Amino acid sequence: MDDFAPGLAPDPDPLARFERWLADATEAGNPEPNAMVLATVLPGGLPTARTVLLKGLDQRGFVFFTNYESDKGVALATDPACALVFQWPEIVRQVRVTGAATKVSADESDAYFASRPRGSRLGAIASPQSQPIESRQVLDARYAELEVRYAGVDNIPRPRHWGGYRVQPDTIEFWAGRTDRLHDRVRYTARSGGWSTTVLAP
Repeated sequence: MDDFAPGLAPDPDPLARFERWLADATEAGNPEPNAMVLATVLPGGLPTARTVLLKGLDQRGFVFFTNYESDKGVALATDPACALVFQWPEIVRQVRVTGAATKVSADESDAYFASRPRGSRLGAIASPQSQPIESRQVLDARYAELEVRYAGVDNIPRPRHWGGYRVQPDTIEFWAGRTDRLHDRVRYTARSGGWSTTVLAP
């Protein structure tokens, strides 16, 4: 890989490379560089995808938070296999991740929940995510009730149905746009004690 494109210079650590690309996207003015498409498989085998926000990253994987009873929570409870896609048009780059999701610790979820804006915490309690509701007015009324209940309360408790997942990557693929559609692609595959790399045709 020594003669590979400068944008994909050799790097033994794909997570370090990802952090650099995320910083590049942020510096380039992407309004939400941590947005990622999360694809899961529903019971019965139907694939489904939605956009969520990356809220943590370390050597253990990629972290996001959600309602455990939502469609994605139900899907991951049945089959933890999932995929992530980050797209940054400003720098003409994309990253694809495959792996398995597991719940983060209660302490991690509590800490992140406490860091959220007050309205977001109340919203997480008020919304039965992915479930049918009679009308928007029902949701607004539920939120208003919670505002009254927690008036003057700073330490709003995290609901048990809400928390984080960590996607431990099996593969991480980096894509960088080049002219004539001869784009750069490098795939990292997790191996015991490290990563192997493969250069792919565009």
